[in-house]
Amino acid sequence: MQKNKDEFIESSSVNSSFDSINRQIPLALTFDDVLIVPNHSSISSRKNCNTSTYVSKNIATAIPIISSNMDTVTEKQMAITMAREGGLGIIHRFMSVSEQVRQVNSVKRSESILIENPYTLTFSSRLKDAWDLFREKSVSGILITKENHELVGILTQRDILFEENPDTPVKDLMTTDLITAPLNIDLKDAKEILKSNRIEKLPLITKDGKLAGLITTKDLTKSKMWPNATKDNKGRLRVGAAIGVKGDYLERTKALFEAECDVIVVDVAHGHSDLVIDTINTIKHEYGDDIELIAGNVATAKGTEELISRGVDGVKVGVGPGSICITRIVAGAGVPQLSAIMDSASIARDEGIPIIADGGIKTSGDIAKAIGAGASTVMLGNLLAGTTESPGVPVLRNGRRVKVIRGMASLGASLGRDERTHGSFDDDFSEIIPEGVEAIVPFRGATKEILQQLIGGLRSGMSYVGATSIPSMWELTRFTRITPAGRQESTSHDVETI
Repeated sequence: MQKNKDEFIESSSVNSSFDSINRQIPLALTFDDVLIVPNHSSISSRKNCNTSTYVSKNIATAIPIISSNMDTVTEKQMAITMAREGGLGIIHRFMSVSEQVRQVNSVKRSESILIENPYTLTFSSRLKDAWDLFREKSVSGILITKENHELVGILTQRDILFEENPDTPVKDLMTTDLITAPLNIDLKDAKEILKSNRIEKLPLITKDGKLAGLITTKDLTKSKMWPNATKDNKGRLRVGAAIGVKGDYLERTKALFEAECDVIVVDVAHGHSDLVIDTINTIKHEYGDDIELIAGNVATAKGTEELISRGVDGVKVGVGPGSICITRIVAGAGVPQLSAIMDSASIARDEGIPIIADGGIKTSGDIAKAIGAGASTVMLGNLLAGTTESPGVPVLRNGRRVKVIRGMASLGASLGRDERTHGSFDDDFSEIIPEGVEAIVPFRGATKEILQQLIGGLRSGMSYVGATSIPSMWELTRFTRITPAGRQESTSHDVETI
């Protein structure tokens, strides 16, 4: 005991800089503490403001919005919608590895100019096999091949409409009169073949008749419907997925990489830690530049600098700003979000690494402020949790439709995770210190409509600055601090709203 006491006294006397450091506590600000100062602008219409940006070093998007990797925000349907609208969705990690991979595959296969590995059955398959594949993959047609991959037919829903015997061979039901095209066909020529023959699927084959791919009218139509969609170089929608730093994270990373997931997000509340750094080192050592890696969360320039030095392609910034996060109350730790973004961006911009502002966004004006402070994109949870595409169904509460949102460090989310990460219920309950809460948000309808409003507001903010692009927004934005009275003045006041 005496030794411990002496060590404490010695440490206290040696650390003479403690008082001087804590007497110089810096002021940190968040979105409500500031306004963007209007500049001279030559922008005639906000439509002239280009919102394209980078999520990570090598992944570009048309809009600077990412849906959060929370289990009440992003699964496959949200990820598909986000990519179609020009953003990106990050599928959460609180599911089995196989299920997360299945959801990534669903996004990647939802549309493509060229389907490289179309769903097939072999010549010897039975009708029951086709039923299972139709039901599992939600497709309207299945290509039939021999064991050597030679294309011999196609089986559609119409071919089996009145069939009841599950043991009927598919070779007795399939259509064999096929129109095909060579693998290297020009897209314009493929469209003409589909049009002139009034068919929906055009199989692509090699010179020896083996199946090599598929082009469908549905995918070509989707390309016209969503011209700004976030796609890879094969014309497939992009998608991200989250991993942790313990347990099955290496297995999960390997499976996601093999599924051609576009970006992996190391999802930890405190990203400036040995666990995260070791995870980054391990993944980059294994995959190098073949994998696009985002890590976080951090809230300081030092944290950002260390993650970048380990080779990440993007940094997620935000400790405690989320609407359902109580880290700052429970742990007393965090940095107000505007200052955290500015501090982190001061390092990241010189290194050419994008910053993702994660949390604290309540309005389109907050997005403009986050971008102006140096973020390349923002990550949204609350604003997207109440949409049609978020997991779960709307429920009635006190006469209004709502959906549930919960922080991934909340008690409910922690207890709901599967047994491979946690022990018994009693162990979970006694060990969990929640840093998030469960809440309800208004049901807001389609994600597309929410994004249109948010991007419209961002473009307005850019026009006030005189910025026609996100990089020019970084250069031209100036902030002014406001008082609580200034904040009140910024909202509707002294009137009765209707």
